[in-house]
Amino acid sequence: MLDINKFLSLESYLDVLKSTDEPIFVYGMGDGCLKLLKIFDEYKIPCAGIFASDEFVRDKTFEGHKIRRLSEIEAQVDKFTIVLAFGAGYQELRDRIDSIEKRHRLFVPDMPVIGDGLFTKEYLIEKADKISQAYELLSDDQSRLCFEKLIEYKITGLLEPLRACESSPQENILNLSDEEIYVDLGAYTGDTVADFLKATDGKYQRIYAVEPNNRNFRKLSENTASMPDVTLINAAIGSEDGFTHVLKGGGRMIRKSETGIEIPVRSVDNILGYSECSYIKMDIEGEERAALLGARKTIRKCSPKLNIAIYHRVEDLFDLPLMVHEMNPDYKLYIRHYPYYPAWDTNLYALTDL
Repeated sequence: MLDINKFLSLESYLDVLKSTDEPIFVYGMGDGCLKLLKIFDEYKIPCAGIFASDEFVRDKTFEGHKIRRLSEIEAQVDKFTIVLAFGAGYQELRDRIDSIEKRHRLFVPDMPVIGDGLFTKEYLIEKADKISQAYELLSDDQSRLCFEKLIEYKITGLLEPLRACESSPQENILNLSDEEIYVDLGAYTGDTVADFLKATDGKYQRIYAVEPNNRNFRKLSENTASMPDVTLINAAIGSEDGFTHVLKGGGRMIRKSETGIEIPVRSVDNILGYSECSYIKMDIEGEERAALLGARKTIRKCSPKLNIAIYHRVEDLFDLPLMVHEMNPDYKLYIRHYPYYPAWDTNLYALTDL
């Protein structure tokens, strides 16, 4: 049983930042910094300045702040607090952050990739019933540890809880076979197809790879051109077929916009029709809930293995496990977090048998 009260006794990073006498510097620019500065404004947290890694400091300014080097701040300020404003997946970059943490008080806020809100103590109290229900559905000790440490991290903004629940990316929790019928939602340029092939020694029955961005889709087509039994779909994924508008641009993320480019939207159920499916992966930048709704017939009929990103929205950690369980109570549910700052690369796995 999840003890909600033990999390309420933790020191919130927001409370520390509001009350500290130390100057607070933000590490990083871009969208993450914009979101962080918005949070600072909302909670009346002063920002003393912004710094970036040395290779990005070239007489730049951001939101009225001159971008500085950490070494410059260290030479001028005796004691200060740092707040990280970007994601770090590469080991070299995480090592750099670890080194900074040894010299300064460091917070790494869990800001949602999509949507608003923060996982605060007040939010924990508000959603306590659903959070406890999701926790009770988890099928092993590592999943329960991960769930608890993620909540601890979200409230404290500290890296220690994240490190305490990391799993190895080499863990093969899904036990993929050479007979999989694989649906890759958010196929990008084919990197996750390549990961799948590595796990199955290049053998499979069929692959459906879905990617909405035209430039990424062209690269996906090139990278899978020699592969048999592969169906490529140039569309976004949603709860039903239709159309949506997105901003023009590359990368993994597509941003919805009322005035952007019109692209098709497909549901998994309509892509597959009545075809079989054994494995679905979803990493689609906050649209996982809609994708699940659009795959409910397939999930109920085929009980495919599921691999779902649960870090894009503030509610994903508990909301998506509850959705999957409601659609198919036969699933066993597992959560794993892989090395990343902040709590990105956190996945829900659902399968009927290990």
